[in-house]
Amino acid sequence: MGEPRNRYSVVSLLMHWGIAAAVLAQVLLITAHENTEGPISGQFVMLHKSLGLTILVLTLARIGWRLAHPAIPLPSALPRWQKVAARATHVLFYLALIVIPMTGWLASSAGGRAIEWFGLFSWPLLPVSGGREAARSLMGLHELAVKGLYVLIALHVIAALKHQFIDRDNVLHRMIPIIPRRP
Repeated sequence: MGEPRNRYSVVSLLMHWGIAAAVLAQVLLITAHENTEGPISGQFVMLHKSLGLTILVLTLARIGWRLAHPAIPLPSALPRWQKVAARATHVLFYLALIVIPMTGWLASSAGGRAIEWFGLFSWPLLPVSGGREAARSLMGLHELAVKGLYVLIALHVIAALKHQFIDRDNVLHRMIPIIPRRP
């Protein structure tokens, strides 16, 4: 039967780190928007929307890839509660990476605000109404989900560092190819 896989595929790695970089870019774009005015501020928002919708599509593709290529097994020595926490965190990541762009898209749609995907074409608005009031409520959900994502990122990074420096179990090596595998 062979040895179990101990590293993620190149596609999984590219999706993981690509989405991670896109999320970081989202934070930078919205920060830039909040610290500027006029047309440049609007351009930051449009880039933020374009990238958010790209994250949505990439996340859906990543879920499809994951269904076709199940996750590699966690270390057998890992306590059951940690395995459950790891899987739950991944599910919550997928959920957040769908909910955040969807609430942004819904808010733009409810407010009748066009989305030009990287200036290439008009992204279709969803058939929702409610105007500014609905858009404001949806943006509240959007911002709450972003805060949840920040908590998940912090937990994810802390867990990765714990595995690398305390457990020394090669978990981080599975997602960062340049980290040498420990014997």
